[in-house]
Amino acid sequence: MEHTAMGNYQKIKVPANGRKIGWSSGKLEVPDNPIVPFFPGDGTGPDLWRATQMVLDAAVDKAYDGKKKIAWMEVHAGLTALKHYDKDTVLPQETVDAIREFRVAIKGPLTTPSGSAKFVCLDCAAEQSGIDGNRPKTCAKCSSEWVTPRFRSVNVGLRQKLDLYACVRPVRWFKGVPCPVKSPEKLNIVIFRENTEDVYSGIEFEHGTAEQKKVYDFLTREMGKKFNPDSGIGIKPISVTGTKRLVRMAIQYAIDHKKPSVTLVHKGNIQKFTEGAFRDWGYEVAVQEFRQHVITEQEQWDKHDGKVPAGKIVVKDRIADQTFQQLLLRPDEYSVLATPNLNGDYISDAAAAQVGGLGIAPGANIGEGVAVFEATHGTAPKYTNKDMVNPGSLILSGVMMLEHLGWQQAADLVVKALEATILNKTVTYDLERQMTGARKLKTSEFGAAIVRNMDSPARVQVA
Repeated sequence: MEHTAMGNYQKIKVPANGRKIGWSSGKLEVPDNPIVPFFPGDGTGPDLWRATQMVLDAAVDKAYDGKKKIAWMEVHAGLTALKHYDKDTVLPQETVDAIREFRVAIKGPLTTPSGSAKFVCLDCAAEQSGIDGNRPKTCAKCSSEWVTPRFRSVNVGLRQKLDLYACVRPVRWFKGVPCPVKSPEKLNIVIFRENTEDVYSGIEFEHGTAEQKKVYDFLTREMGKKFNPDSGIGIKPISVTGTKRLVRMAIQYAIDHKKPSVTLVHKGNIQKFTEGAFRDWGYEVAVQEFRQHVITEQEQWDKHDGKVPAGKIVVKDRIADQTFQQLLLRPDEYSVLATPNLNGDYISDAAAAQVGGLGIAPGANIGEGVAVFEATHGTAPKYTNKDMVNPGSLILSGVMMLEHLGWQQAADLVVKALEATILNKTVTYDLERQMTGARKLKTSEFGAAIVRNMDSPARVQVA
């Protein structure tokens, strides 16, 4: 197992009671006391993290009778990084280096200023446009210092710097959660969203700049394209490499978890050489690398009269806008979805809304030997330090992290206890206001209730 000397860090304290996670032959090698980097996040992040850490620590302790324990190591990103480093450093290099070295990390929500925001509060993550473009003296909410948001999304930066090419979002219903659809239990999917390309690659040219004019002149004069000269211009790269490794991970997941289908979601009817190519390259991976495990939907009908041979996974494709409709009308026909970046962003949030919203929607960003698990919602700055917000998304992201470590017993314990807590109608305000007879809990109280409910499911033993 890999346990080489650990890097030297300026602002990060490496726990003396933990060991590094190893990596060998494409698999993690996890000690009983793995060091796991975490950063609580901005806004409501610290409230969410305290509840999440309480739940994860209790589950590991109860599932393995104290024989396993996570050694948590705090790292910095987002607004907290601005406090520990200089005023322009929201993603310190040593944070990136630490996640790369220790391989598995978890994070709360991070601030990404909106296009109209001129200032962001360092403490509560509130945004303000300013008065006549001038910096406000203090935050109206918490009287703290403001910074000018000259940074792009930290989340996107992490994904690109660590090459976390797959955003994995399981979406399912938990019993007792109020939902806007009649049969939420029919939706049980895992979305694999390509994470590094598409319009999120950050290749943009602002209207009125010399760079925009140069790109406009090239496209119109050299390439013969026509569009308005007063346009902002963005580039949408989708590559063979990015597509195939994403689809490969999705199909392997379907094989490992015995899922019935993998659907390639795209807008290839319009964007033929980007999203249409995503579809074509996805099928290439399926038939060239997984031939013994899969059949295409075309083969299902041409060769098998619409029936799926035993043990085979169907690989099919759907247009993105059609997918939105079908996940509402026929959700049980879908299992694993693989999508380009933008489609996956929209679809994962829309699917989460069918089963209770982003408050209980987990997510992970996974690359080769490195993974970051995260809450899928924003920072909700107006609830900062109010101990109100549902920690379910971060807790369930922690469940995904435990599964990634191979600690399935602890992961199952959290899920059973979380569902029991919701069925007891002891929930945070977002769910309480939708339930009849529910009791509203604080974020911390909800976490404590989950821990108490771990005693009711059957205890599991260390393998």
